Amino acid sequence: MAAAPRLGAVRLVAIDGPSGAGKTTLAVNLAADLRKQGIETAVVPTDHFATWTDPVAWWPRLVEGVLAPLADNREGRYRQMIWVDRIPKPDKWVTVPVSEVLIVEGVSAGRRSVQPRLSLLVWADCPDSVTRLARSVGRDGVDSRAELTRWQAFETGWFAVDDTRARADVRIRT
Repeated sequence: MAAAPRLGAVRLVAIDGPSGAGKTTLAVNLAADLRKQGIETAVVPTDHFATWTDPVAWWPRLVEGVLAPLADNREGRYRQMIWVDRIPKPDKWVTVPVSEVLIVEGVSAGRRSVQPRLSLLVWADCPDSVTRLARSVGRDGVDSRAELTRWQAFETGWFAVDDTRARADVRIRT
């Protein structure tokens, strides 16, 4: 990866875009490709932080637990959220090693506040909201359809204000 490290010695890659656009698949594939090239790579999904009622305000937990320590060449650590009976609860601690590349993927991963630390911002998009909703419901279950519909409305407003797509280095249509 040619981009310069901007998070200490770590190259921070954000994969952002609307729900159901293929961000997770893209992150998994990119991480696998980088590892095949011998590049140490870690992945942190924003789904480990976000909840229906807290879609983006959790960011300080990521900064304090992961980004700040990595910038100081120390491993990061955070509590992953899991869903029990449709209620988010803190679960296990996840350790994030100091690696050559850290991929943060999910809605708001490339937010404006992290721009100075990013080596690369990737925008994943599927412009058809019906297709994206179907993908999300297929992933999360029919019971989550109402929350996912509200989530899509929220993220539309979020991206309009944050202007994430326009700031992306790379745009991928899925």
